[in-house]
Amino acid sequence: MLVPVIAYYAVFAYGPMYGLLMAFQKSYSPVKGILDGQWIGFDNFKMFFNSYYFERLIKNTLLLSLYSIAIGFPAPIVLALLLNEVRKKWFKSAVQTFSYMPHFISVVVVVGMLKTFSSLDGGLFNVIRGLFDLQPVMFLAEKDFFRPLYILSNIWQGAGWASIIFLAALSGIDPQLYEASRIDGAGRWRQLLHVTLPGILPTIVVMLILRLGAVMNADFQKILLMQTAPTYETSDVISTFVYRSGILEGNYTYSTAIGLFNGLINFGLLLLANAISRKVNSTSLW
Repeated sequence: MLVPVIAYYAVFAYGPMYGLLMAFQKSYSPVKGILDGQWIGFDNFKMFFNSYYFERLIKNTLLLSLYSIAIGFPAPIVLALLLNEVRKKWFKSAVQTFSYMPHFISVVVVVGMLKTFSSLDGGLFNVIRGLFDLQPVMFLAEKDFFRPLYILSNIWQGAGWASIIFLAALSGIDPQLYEASRIDGAGRWRQLLHVTLPGILPTIVVMLILRLGAVMNADFQKILLMQTAPTYETSDVISTFVYRSGILEGNYTYSTAIGLFNGLINFGLLLLANAISRKVNSTSLW
């Protein structure tokens, strides 16, 4: 039963690592292959570190990821806690169904909805602005609106689905703990603070570590679809720059070096977050 799983990771995860050698070469030719390329050491990395775009790419990638964690990570936790307090099963089921549905909508469709809502001609966002006597705005062409639209749409699309794992953790809390807290005179708020949150804390920590391990990986597909030339200042991230350099411009070795740098940063952050968590509260991935 393990053979298909091992084969999948061997072919699609570990096999392609051979291509990382291109990061240390001047150019790549599909005809000659990787080993016949001219080796230049760390020159591609130096070129990226000294490039005009380096600071902007790092800043935008970090800000989008950190804002998403700070605002988006607590959203499914709060939703799960609220649903856990609902006693009417039909209402709870209805809320869960409606909150899960956006997860199954394609990113392409979500971005299309954003473009429709942002339209100057009858778009929902501008209609709302009109109610307050504000001038219409081309939201997707304004750099200051890119991050809020990206983060809030991610929360709308993913919070319901992400809450499933926290609801599962809540269901694993021993009901006797709540009974004992009620006997001691604890109200709903104190039960939340002293029973519910400590009960799901290990799950929260593990999920947070996984998120921190991908802090340099913004949602490439969505950003690329939302991105317009006027918003490059706040929307251009490492993954979109790698796409332009590698796929559009054919600079495979340079883009491979950038991708390797990005992966190493993520790996280091994952190790750091895991070590800190293990030392502080004895909860970690390994």
